Amino acid sequence: MDADVFEQFLDQLKRYVRERLVPAEADVIAQDRIPDDLLDEMREMGLFGLTMPEEYGGAGMNVSQYIETIHTLSYAMPAYRSIVSINLGMVCSAIKNGGTEEQKAAWLPRLAAGEIASFGLTEPGSGSDSAGLQTTAVRSGSGYVLNGTKRYITNAPFAKIALIMARTSKENLPRNAHVSAFLVPMDTAGVTVGKSDKKMGQSGSHIADIILEDVFVPGDALLGGEEGKGFATAMQSLDNGRLSVGAASTAYARRILDTAVRYATERKAFGEPIANFQLIQAMLADSQAEIYAAECMMRDAIRKADEGRKILLEAAAFKMFASEMCGRVADRCVQVHGGAGYLAEYEAERFFRDSRIYRIYEGTTQIMQLVIAKQMLRDFAAGAQG
Repeated sequence: MDADVFEQFLDQLKRYVRERLVPAEADVIAQDRIPDDLLDEMREMGLFGLTMPEEYGGAGMNVSQYIETIHTLSYAMPAYRSIVSINLGMVCSAIKNGGTEEQKAAWLPRLAAGEIASFGLTEPGSGSDSAGLQTTAVRSGSGYVLNGTKRYITNAPFAKIALIMARTSKENLPRNAHVSAFLVPMDTAGVTVGKSDKKMGQSGSHIADIILEDVFVPGDALLGGEEGKGFATAMQSLDNGRLSVGAASTAYARRILDTAVRYATERKAFGEPIANFQLIQAMLADSQAEIYAAECMMRDAIRKADEGRKILLEAAAFKMFASEMCGRVADRCVQVHGGAGYLAEYEAERFFRDSRIYRIYEGTTQIMQLVIAKQMLRDFAAGAQG
C-alpha cells in the first residue's frame, strides 16, 4: 500500500477505534460477541483483507503496515483483533504462499471480503508438536476423507472455512512431511463445531472444537495440490503471528496505562489525587518505560522484515517481552486502582484477565525462550566456524 494512503488509513482507523470500537465494548461483553453492524463496518473498512494481494480484493500491505494496523486496532478490546487475525495471518499466508492459483482465486477474495476463517492445528493431545497429530486424511477416490478433533480453535463458531492440518502418512516423516493442509468449508457434511469454551477473559472472542467425522473433501482441497507441505506452510507465518501478538500486547498495555493514569488523577486520598504520590508515579513510570521499549522492539523487527531479513529471533524476543510486559502493566493498573481494581465494574479487572493469554498465544514465553536461545547458539556456532 502506498505510504501516504496508509497514513490516511491509519489516522481513520485510530479515530474509529476510539470513537466506535472502544465505546461499543460494553455491548460486546454483554452479548459475548461483536454485533453484526460492527462486523459489517469492519468489513467495509477492509480490515479482513489487509494482507491479501490487491488483485484478490485486499490491501496488499507489507509486514510493517500490517503490524502497525494491528497495533492501532488493538488499543480496543482483544475481540476485535481476534476476529480478523486468523484471516490475515495463518490462513491468508498459507494460501498466498502455498496455494494453487485456483485456490487463491477461489478463497482470497472471500477472505478479503470478510468471510471468517479458522486455523485447525491444535488437537486434544497435540499443539505445535506435529508428531502427536492424530487427525487423518485418507485418500478416497478423487479426494480425501478426514477424521479427527481440533481444539481451542479461534473463531470456529463463526467460520466459513477452516484450514485443517491432517496426517497423510501414518509414519512420522522428516521435516514434518506426514502433515498436509486442507481447505475445508465449514458447511461440509461431517463437520461440527463444539460449544464455545468458557475462558478467563477476552469476552466477545470465541474458541471451540472442530469435529471431523468422515468428512469427504475433493482433491483440490489439498493446499498446493501436494501432500506433506501443510505443516511447513503453516509455520512460515509464525514470525508474523508473533509480531501480531506482540503488537496487540503493546497497544493494549498503552490502553491499560492510559486508564491507570486517568484513575490516578481522578482518585483522591488524603485530600489530593493519588497521582501526586511518588510510589504511584513509580508504577506509572515503569509502565511507560516498558511500553516504549516494546514499541522500539516492534519497529526494529518490522523494519527488518520489510527488508527481507530473517527475524526469527527478533519476532520471538518482541513477542516474549511485549506479552510479559503487558501482564506487568495490567497488574500495576489493578494496584493503582487499589480495592476498586478487584471489582468487575472497573476496567482494570478485565484488563488483568484479558492480557494473560498473550503469554500463551503463538508460542508460550517458555517456547520463546527456547527459540531465542537456540538461534543465539546457532549464530554463535556459525560465527565460530566462519
